Amino acid sequence: MEARRALPLVAALTFLVAFGVAELTGVRALGGLVLVAGGLWCARVAAPIAGKGPTAVLLVVALALFVVSHPLGHAIGSWPAVVVVAALVALAAAAVLRPARMTRA
Repeated sequence: MEARRALPLVAALTFLVAFGVAELTGVRALGGLVLVAGGLWCARVAAPIAGKGPTAVLLVVALALFVVSHPLGHAIGSWPAVVVVAALVALAAAAVLRPARMTRA
């Protein structure tokens, strides 16, 4: 699969797998390592395609979604919250990779 098309999927799976690892092992830091590894892979793929600025924005959005997932988890449940933020990070990754449209001045 082409890296450009894989990025949103990997971004979403990173959240899901990281949480699953933390839940299954009981070691939150291990889930954090999965999250960091997935984030680094996504940044490595996104940077040459989208540039450093949009890639940095994607990483900030992913971090913000990670933070938001915790209070959201208290409101709707842990797994539903992770699914929601995984979908949102996939959308953010797809948006970062979408080619800029030419606008008429």
